Amino acid sequence: MSDLKLSTIKIDKPDDDFTVNVIIGVTHFIKSVEDIHEALVNTVPNIKFGLAFLEASGPKLIRISSTDKEMEKLAVKNAKLLKTGHVFIIFLKDCFPINVLRSIKQTPEVCRILCATANPVEVIVVETVQGRGVLGVIDGEGTDKVESEKDRKDRQVFLRKIGYKF
Repeated sequence: MSDLKLSTIKIDKPDDDFTVNVIIGVTHFIKSVEDIHEALVNTVPNIKFGLAFLEASGPKLIRISSTDKEMEKLAVKNAKLLKTGHVFIIFLKDCFPINVLRSIKQTPEVCRILCATANPVEVIVVETVQGRGVLGVIDGEGTDKVESEKDRKDRQVFLRKIGYKF
């Protein structure tokens, strides 16, 4: 058995800025960059996003696409922290992942979505002699409380406030 090293990489995004969401997933082909870009812009007109894809072979570049340079810089910065293969990271501004997840999942090259959130995220990375890969993510914080009736009402009001329920 070869040696392996586990580490956690904290995704760097603006603190407490819930207008910026991150989607992290696994895909398998360089074509993913253009196809995910098309999925995003065809689903939400005028969407603001930055996409970085970590190529696993050939020149092993971070491939990028965006409609917003600020979000692109965030995607590249975090891709450089991850240093894995065949992982993509998308930063969205003023758009919720729920609006685009179905389109991303239907992109033929996409294998898996690891998270889609505005919460703090840590990515669990394993490193072997061959390279680095993502084992999973920690999305937000743990909980052990059950919502009260007030919490339930607050949830319902919040969903209507942001336009997801009427």
